[in-house]
Parts: sequence; C-alpha cells; structure tokens
Amino acid sequence: MKILAIDSSGMVASVAVAEDDTLLGEYTIHHKKTHSQTLLPMIDEVVRMLELDLSAVDAIAVAAGPGSFTGLRIGSATAKGLGMALDKPLVAVPTVDALAYNLAGCGVLVCPLMDARRNQVYTGLYRFEGYQMHAVLDQCAVGIDEIVARMNEYGQAVTFLGDGVRVSAPYIQEHCSVPYTFAPAHLNKQRASAVAVLAMEYYSKGMVQTAAEHRPEYLRMSQAERERMERQR
Repeated sequence: MKILAIDSSGMVASVAVAEDDTLLGEYTIHHKKTHSQTLLPMIDEVVRMLELDLSAVDAIAVAAGPGSFTGLRIGSATAKGLGMALDKPLVAVPTVDALAYNLAGCGVLVCPLMDARRNQVYTGLYRFEGYQMHAVLDQCAVGIDEIVARMNEYGQAVTFLGDGVRVSAPYIQEHCSVPYTFAPAHLNKQRASAVAVLAMEYYSKGMVQTAAEHRPEYLRMSQAERERMERQR
C-alpha cells in the first residue's frame, strides 16, 4: 500500500509518501510563506526525488482538521484536486490524532495542543498500548484551563506537544499538578508521515471517501461566521 499524505493544518507544511512499513520520503517546512506558495512545489519535489508515478499511489491522505481554517482549505483543496485527477480515494485523518501519533509508543498520556486563538486550544488526550493509539478524550476545542483540569483529575503523567505549547506553557507550569514534559523539536509539530501511517490503518478498515465527498472538520465556526451571527442577533 502506498500513501501520499498532506498536512497543512497549522504553520507547518508537510508532505510524505509511505509504502507499507517504510517512509519513502518526507518534506516538512516551518517558515513564513503561505501554504498556497509551498504545498504544491513540495509535493512536486518529493515526487521528483522519489521518481514516483502518482498513479501508483493507492490513496491521498490529508490532515482533515481541526486547525487553521485557511490551511485546512488549502490542504483539502489540494487533496481533492489530486484525488479527482488521479481517480484515487481520500483518507481524512483527524489533525489532533495525527499530531498525537508523533509520539507513538509513549508510555504516558499524550496531549496535543494546537493554538486555536480566542484563549482556546484544539486538543485531546491519548494513550498507547505499544503502537496502538487509544483516545482518552477525542479531539475538541476547549480552554487550556479545561484540559489541564481534566488531566489533573486523571492524575497521570503527560507529554505535551504542538504549536499551542508555546502560548500555553506558562499556564501549564503554574496549574498542572501531574508530572509533565514537552516533546522535543523534531516531534512537536505536525508531520505528514504520521498522517500517512494512520491513513494506512484507516484505509485497511475501509475508512475512505471520494474527493467530492471530502470536507474539512473545523470543530468551530470561523471568525467571519461568528461575526455574521452577532450582526444578525
């Protein structure tokens, strides 16, 4: 099984190709350029370096949200375009799940934190049995105070990762009463390789969709939608 995976759900842009239990290539960049500038050239470069015939991939995997509204739209549009052009199915991988899977095999709870603005984070809680991941708390949008309170109730050690760590660290340091660590730099942001590996599992279970069916999962309304509702009220 061969998967082309895309993650543009946050500041990081990442593209990977995996075949069975082998990561053939990955291109990840965290820079000021927008995903609309970087994503297609990154895919082109990975395909060129691997001498890959895109028609040989079995599916296109994409980090389906939550995350940056613009980033998710760019990633989804790219995946949909590739799926339609190549007549390949799409595998939608929840962004927070994929981020947690960076720490597959971790012996403590894993808590991804993505900065959702407005004093919220996209988050969840996960534990691993070997490399099998189980959601203790499914991905959601909550305040950092709520997720820290939940972990304090569980009373278990935890590792945090994600771009939300930077803004949430002061609160965690002051209020988290369980042992905690922060993931190192090479594991603490989105990676398309994690999306690809999870996509293989989903694909084997028949969890696929057509390009036309795919929609990003935002978890909450955009700022424009909130402002429109406020005006209507």
